[in-house]
Amino acid sequence: MRNLKVAEDADAPLLYSGAMRLTVMEPFRSIFYAPQFVALHGGHFAAEGLEVTVRTSAGPTGTTRALIEGAAQFSLGGIMRSLDLADRGGRFLPHFAEVNSRNGFFLLAREPRPGFTWADLAGRTVISFAGAPTPWQCMLTVLRRHGVDPARVTFVRNLHGDDAVKALCEGRGDFLETGQPTAEALIDAGAAHLVASMGEATGPVPFSSYMTTWDRLRREPELCERFTRAVYRAQRWMAAHDGKAISEVIAPSFPEIPADLRARAVERYRRQGTWAADPICRQPGYEYLVDILLSGGFIRRRHRYADLVDTEIASRVVATTA
Repeated sequence: MRNLKVAEDADAPLLYSGAMRLTVMEPFRSIFYAPQFVALHGGHFAAEGLEVTVRTSAGPTGTTRALIEGAAQFSLGGIMRSLDLADRGGRFLPHFAEVNSRNGFFLLAREPRPGFTWADLAGRTVISFAGAPTPWQCMLTVLRRHGVDPARVTFVRNLHGDDAVKALCEGRGDFLETGQPTAEALIDAGAAHLVASMGEATGPVPFSSYMTTWDRLRREPELCERFTRAVYRAQRWMAAHDGKAISEVIAPSFPEIPADLRARAVERYRRQGTWAADPICRQPGYEYLVDILLSGGFIRRRHRYADLVDTEIASRVVATTA
């Protein structure tokens, strides 16, 4: 795929010849973002005349920085990134197409816990996902909902990937919060035991979505609409297929994951309703996410839905796509 040449004015309308070329920045490569890879490898972007290059961010703020600096036209990530930026007095970066409607993490225990309750975490050590703040913020909300003071739980939040898995296996933690396919691999190997889906425990929440700048939404509505329509068609395709079929389509972006493991990981996500049925990011979910982040101290004040979410394009796509 050819890379986009960025204009000097990052928010100026882009000039395209032939296919519309664009760059999407993702926070990290994950099966959790399967709709993006179904749109890419399933031909939905191409059917809209889009030539999409996906790049992975080098750091936690890379998705928002890429938009501000003009290195990408769209970024995939949590609304919490835009809320954090707004909370610090920065630009409003609106989200316009929802991708994940559930928390994508799972709570694993080092030892079997067939009668698990959330009170089991009191006095224990939980190795949290260190790549983003929202999973931990959701955990705090779930604990409070079940009457458990988070202060009674020891959280380890500085271990990434293999280091987090190693710490659990060596007994330096009692629980591990992780995504796929790590969760599936540990369960298969008998190295850890699933006690809770954080997606089910947290409930529906707009966990990840595509964001851009307000200027781009206004100046390039055709590009934004084509992109959103491709995402919606990918969502509809996924709703009609099982985990194995989805895992086969996204395989080019995950060559290091064995096919059977990839299929099981995708199917677990599919069964719990991880992926949005359509790209409309609705206000009740947004307000719930704001509540989670406020109660956890990640942001200091509420921010208007209308400042950080645009539903006009997604609503039009859903209403007009055959």
